[in-house]
Amino acid sequence: MTRILTINPKQTRGLRKLLVWVNKRQYGGVVPGIYTILARDLNIALPTGWLYNYLHMRKGSPISRLQREMLATVVNGLVGGAP
Repeated sequence: MTRILTINPKQTRGLRKLLVWVNKRQYGGVVPGIYTILARDLNIALPTGWLYNYLHMRKGSPISRLQREMLATVVNGLVGGAP
């Protein structure tokens, strides 16, 4: 079984600490799991976060909130997530 390296949000310093704070505010006090994986390499985390916010969070997003929820439900089912 593969072990995916992650960061511990409580032990971050510097720029990562600022990004953890921003993510906590944006997501209601929790740090998303995908961020804990991506934050290991900021060269990947920053552009990925920008792309996600551009596609999903902007006012003129091509994907509606309902479509995002539907997509999340399908992906959650495919990966065997919690019901």
